[in-house]
Amino acid sequence: MNTIARPAPGAVTARLAARGLAVLTLINLFNYLDRYVVSSLVESLRNSELRLTDTQSGALMTGFIVVYMVASPFFGVLGDKGSRPRLLALGVFVWSLATAAAGLAKSFASLFAARAAVGIGEAAYGTIAPSLLADYFSREKRGRVYAIFFCAIPIGSALGYIVGGYADTHLGWRSAFFVAGLPGLLLAFLALTLPDPPRGASDEGEAPPEGASTEAGWGSYLALAKNRPFRIAVLGYAAYTFGIGGMAFWMPAFLERVRGVPKEVATVQFGLVVVVTGFVGTFAGGFVGDALLKRTREAYLWVSGVSTLVAVPFAFVALTATSPRVYLPSLVVAQLFVFASTGPINSAIVNDVLPWQRAAAVAACNFTIHVLGDVPSPPLIGALSDATTLQSAVLLVPVAFLAGGAIWTWGALTGRRT
Repeated sequence: MNTIARPAPGAVTARLAARGLAVLTLINLFNYLDRYVVSSLVESLRNSELRLTDTQSGALMTGFIVVYMVASPFFGVLGDKGSRPRLLALGVFVWSLATAAAGLAKSFASLFAARAAVGIGEAAYGTIAPSLLADYFSREKRGRVYAIFFCAIPIGSALGYIVGGYADTHLGWRSAFFVAGLPGLLLAFLALTLPDPPRGASDEGEAPPEGASTEAGWGSYLALAKNRPFRIAVLGYAAYTFGIGGMAFWMPAFLERVRGVPKEVATVQFGLVVVVTGFVGTFAGGFVGDALLKRTREAYLWVSGVSTLVAVPFAFVALTATSPRVYLPSLVVAQLFVFASTGPINSAIVNDVLPWQRAAAVAACNFTIHVLGDVPSPPLIGALSDATTLQSAVLLVPVAFLAGGAIWTWGALTGRRT
């Protein structure tokens, strides 16, 4: 007979949980705005006094991601033990200050250092916020909760393109960094007001994932390495991240340079596509994943794998067709299906580990998907562009989507717990 899971003592009320989700989603929006504002400035940095090459422009994202992934395991341990609101506030403050500091750069080295420092703050936030949400909401609601939270990725990224492109055109590339970074300093204080319930507050009455270890702290990482469901989810996520990281960084420059779209139009055009497709795709994926969870425990992997595979041919057409009447609709469809995997795959990751391992799990996931994904993809595409053309280089994107979708679908077919 089914039993109703009761919240543990100290669990937050529905009202506080909803408020926490709203605050964390708002901050996550600025997280991605600050992360991708530099993508809207690639052509200006190339023609500025800094004279950046495509390889150097791609390295700006790599520097950020390397610091982000190296710092994530430390925040994973801290997030499973310490005050999560305080750590979040520290992260928001650091990344916002570093974003604004990039506007003062006098050389590639100083710009690289400022962008790399953004990774410290975002590592704290990106690692801890999902674990906090898991303690606000029960397992059966997490697909839609993460869909809402991760809707900030496309919207924030799009605002990075739009705000950055507009500020760059009218105020200059330095002012674009100031406009993007300074508002986040106020959000750091908002993070301090969040509730911090006990780990597992929304999980009482639920059985632990099969094969899960009771180890906490640094020992969590060894336990996670032995967790097959976690490994499959993260490996597919790494290939997916390679593709989406490369597309997110290079698409504005691709539209401007290869398709001849004016700068401000290119950033706004791609930004609007990302906003609409990200909002619709992420929401749809989260709700479909939750609905299918009643039929199969592999629901989140099925949604992630199938939607990503469907996106592959549309992504290829979007990057090869020359007519806007062909490549724009194809880009819209590709982005819709790509974003549909966001909520489900993150739900799968937190559901397959114990409550006191969730920050560590997100940290391990972040480390892996970045070291194999969007650390190499922007500079690799940039280097390939320098050697051949940007038109040829961006075709790595649909190949990566194919690999990610295939891994997730294989995991769903074979059963992640066998």
